[in-house]
Amino acid sequence: MCGVKRKRNVLNVKQKLEILQKLDNGESASTDAEDVLNEGNTISHSAALQSVEILLDYMGQRGFDYGDITAVRKIRVDIRQEMNKQQKQRRITDLFKQ
Repeated sequence: MCGVKRKRNVLNVKQKLEILQKLDNGESASTDAEDVLNEGNTISHSAALQSVEILLDYMGQRGFDYGDITAVRKIRVDIRQEMNKQQKQRRITDLFKQ
């Protein structure tokens, strides 16, 4: 294995803080950590949501059209709904594993 580099998945500080805040609020943060560390070509819901939030901030600062901002907000809602759906599915699966 000499000279072979392994890909390391590490949470950044912001991601760690978000997970800790969820834990403090009594929420489960394990699925968020899994999403962040998810390997492959797909982007996690958490990462997509974070990107949309950054885009909304940018659009607000640059004075984008209200219709454009509304469209991006709709995307944010869709991502959150999909995250909630998958989280419910995980909880059901976990329930049957016990």
